[in-house]
Amino acid sequence: MNSLASSVFGISIPVDGDEDSASGASVVAIDNKIEQAMDLVKSHLMYAVREEVEVLKEQIKELVERNSLLERENALLKSLSNNDQLSQLSSQQATPSSTSQAQQPPQPPNVSSA
Repeated sequence: MNSLASSVFGISIPVDGDEDSASGASVVAIDNKIEQAMDLVKSHLMYAVREEVEVLKEQIKELVERNSLLERENALLKSLSNNDQLSQLSSQQATPSSTSQAQQPPQPPNVSSA
């Protein structure tokens, strides 16, 4: 049994005669294994975090490019529109109820047949 534990876990199990010296060595061996496992977990976490950071950096880059494109498109549209259109747009944005009315199709007049 001692050789199985030693080969699988890398620790030795003391036999009756050498409990004191072996117990100190097994505690050190267990501490070393725990430290190695913690280092392995840390390295895996750091790798995962680095990957996520790279993905987020790429998303930020794409969003900055899209924002820049939309700002240029907005500037172009403003330059092509006249002042009346801009003021009408500003007034629609100021009153939210008017934008919902502007999006609804006009109602046909109520004509009664007499």
